[in-house]
Amino acid sequence: MRKVLTVADEIVDSLWTDWIHKRAGDVDLVLAAGDLPFDYLEHLSDALDRPCVFVPGNHDVDLSGYSRSRGLSVRDGLPAEYPGPAGWVNADGRVVDVAGVRIAGLGGSIRYNDGPNQWTERQQARRAAKVTRSAARRARRDGRRVDVLLTHSPPLDLGDRDDPPHRGFACLRTAIERMRPGLMLHGHIHPHGQPVPDRVLGDTRIVNTVGHRILELPGGGDDEP
Repeated sequence: MRKVLTVADEIVDSLWTDWIHKRAGDVDLVLAAGDLPFDYLEHLSDALDRPCVFVPGNHDVDLSGYSRSRGLSVRDGLPAEYPGPAGWVNADGRVVDVAGVRIAGLGGSIRYNDGPNQWTERQQARRAAKVTRSAARRARRDGRRVDVLLTHSPPLDLGDRDDPPHRGFACLRTAIERMRPGLMLHGHIHPHGQPVPDRVLGDTRIVNTVGHRILELPGGGDDEP
């Protein structure tokens, strides 16, 4: 059964130690839900030597517009040094197949100032609709639906907060209902020492992964405490 290490928002001290090397054999995939230093993500990639996928958070730099061409990083048609974490696949606004897992990604938070990776509800809804259409095309082609929806923010009224920067997106509820992933992972909402129960919407388990979790992918058993 595939296992995934999920991380977001808060650095976990033990993941800088030999503990992470000892757990490498237990993890098939690493997923990051945003707002972590890129050198921390690169450390995890190097230590675990496993496929790694992330979406940016609202405190990350703007990574939009970058692509790879002939082994070079390109932005707006010109060579440009990629500022994102080496060894990681950016799934923001895309559907990617990595390590046998189909992942739909939607980074960023609700817009509350002029910072990067922030979206109005309408903007995120357009992005979510594009990802949902991509997932549907792939499903028609090979019969597989999305396994994991990886986001920075939670859906509206499913683990979000009342203050403006931490409100969730209503469009993520629609994306879940249409793609029906077994698992949705998000960050952005810091527990501050309080227990954070998983939520369920339809067939989808919604997990706040601030800090870290080790989870069995949908169809598996319980996650590690």
